[in-house]
Amino acid sequence: MLGEYSLPDVLERIYENQLALEAAIMELTLLIEEQGAQEVGGNVRGALWTMSENTGYIRQGLARLKGENQA
Repeated sequence: MLGEYSLPDVLERIYENQLALEAAIMELTLLIEEQGAQEVGGNVRGALWTMSENTGYIRQGLARLKGENQA
């Protein structure tokens, strides 16, 4: 079973899950901020910023892994 999934494929799915969670968390953040919890919203936005910053590194790593697997 494990041989059916390459490491880049599994990591790609994890990356897609991260993007989905990021979007869902942002929706909840907007709702919380509408209810007046600006400090909580700011804290969550800080965490989302970190996730966003890491996105580029993850994408580059995935591209590199996929390139190595094709060689």
